[in-house]
Amino acid sequence: MTSNDDILRALGRVEEGVRRIREDFQEEKHNAHESRAVIHARLDSQAKQIGHLDTTVAISGGVDAQIREEIKALKETVDRNHASVQPALEEWKRMKTLGVGISGLIAFAGLTIGGIVAYIGDGTVSAIRHWLKIN
Repeated sequence: MTSNDDILRALGRVEEGVRRIREDFQEEKHNAHESRAVIHARLDSQAKQIGHLDTTVAISGGVDAQIREEIKALKETVDRNHASVQPALEEWKRMKTLGVGISGLIAFAGLTIGGIVAYIGDGTVSAIRHWLKIN
């Protein structure tokens, strides 16, 4: 049979094994706790970022809608102004065309008068030379 010393030694070894198992278990428990804490911190960060993104998207949507409305109002204003200015532009174009025509007529008349004066001038000089008997 086994002696008490052997039994006590065996119990000491079992106690040592149990103590090591407890330490390992405590260490694993601590590591798991830290790992979960890191995961929760990341999840919280992601939740904050998603909330911020949702807010940004909502604000951007509101700004886009406001800009669209302002552009629509500006387009209507431009169309109204264009409609009210259109008759004046047409009149200006007509006056410009008329002015170009009148300028052409004045230039043509000037050339005609210049030609007539030159022709008459030649005839007049010849007549005066003939009258004064200068050759």
